Amino acid sequence: MVKVAVLGYGTVGSGVVQVIEDNCEVVSKKSGTEVRVKYILDLRDFPGDPYEKLVVHDFNTILEDPEVNVVCETMGGVGAAYNFSKQCLLAGKSVCTSNKELVAKHGPELLQIAKEHDCSYLFEASVGGGIPIIRPIMDALAAEKLESILGILNGTTNYILTKMEKEGADFDTVLKEAQMLGYAERNPEADVEGHDACRKISILASLMLGKTVDSEKVYTEGITKITSDDFEFAKKAGYTIKILGVSKAQGSGAALVYVSPFFIKKSHPLAMVNDVFNGIFVTGNMVGDTMYYGKGAGKLPTASAVVADVIDAARHVGKNVPCYWDAEEADLADIKEASFRYFVRVKADSLEQIKGIAPGGKVVDAQVSSQAGYITPVLSEKVFAEVQEKLGDGILGRIRVYDAK
Repeated sequence: MVKVAVLGYGTVGSGVVQVIEDNCEVVSKKSGTEVRVKYILDLRDFPGDPYEKLVVHDFNTILEDPEVNVVCETMGGVGAAYNFSKQCLLAGKSVCTSNKELVAKHGPELLQIAKEHDCSYLFEASVGGGIPIIRPIMDALAAEKLESILGILNGTTNYILTKMEKEGADFDTVLKEAQMLGYAERNPEADVEGHDACRKISILASLMLGKTVDSEKVYTEGITKITSDDFEFAKKAGYTIKILGVSKAQGSGAALVYVSPFFIKKSHPLAMVNDVFNGIFVTGNMVGDTMYYGKGAGKLPTASAVVADVIDAARHVGKNVPCYWDAEEADLADIKEASFRYFVRVKADSLEQIKGIAPGGKVVDAQVSSQAGYITPVLSEKVFAEVQEKLGDGILGRIRVYDAK
């Protein structure tokens, strides 16, 4: 029998308990042994909860119990979650987590500790919620030289952008609605400024490269500057707007990793990923394009991914499930050296100026009062910065254009 402890009895933690207990027969069958929850760690009591007798308040109760083989860390953050995870791994207990912040910051260290102590550190739920993506990259695509990963990695921002497109609403209005529905936090900065997507693409890029991509060194741009007018121009030009996390191998051997809003063609598969759903596009040198789609967050989808890791850990008690992610830092290309086409929204009387500064582009007429749109030819970030400077206050906004290969 494999006995499990769950650290944190919030949304995901309670979901993990529910999945293990409600699906006990299938979880145990696929694990090859009976799997049951023995402890739930939380500071609170839960009178009336069906599992209230499993709640403990002292982490050492879990750490010192030799019957506990697998620990599910669903606390969040990088304080206690890091310390508890590390101590469990040092004690030879496998840890399964949904904590992308912790994985992005301490993943290589915790993976190494797990390897040295014949246990596993598993984090399928840290990216994409219930979407299988970590295991496909590590196992199903193991024979591939991955060329790129491109994804809609945050359900909150995708919901906001979808509503702005469909209803013509402004950012602030849709954000308030998302907060009322529970899709956005009271402080939405991690989502709308792109930090959440940054952590996720950093994890995926690290797996793609086999080396550590430091999320703090990844160029990150959020969606707070996107307006309903931008969507009018996008629609006219045959595009939609999505915020994408990108990891792309460069010919130099470095990788370009960043998060940014993009104009993306309506015909691209990711353009059809709407509302709170996520979509991840992975390209290998042999298999070509593969796509993974589903709910990127939520209690039960995320919990399901955590429990899938519990099953993997249960199959390998006393052994390490390998993960090819070294602590050595990956060589990252500077986004200033990258080149894109750019959609530029300008004051109507500045249209001729930008056509002269960046000739060879395409005018977009969306019949928006006193504004004009222009999609530039391919320019480097450095050159485009010069274009922006020359336009001065004539420029109202700019969004990169994603051109599929």
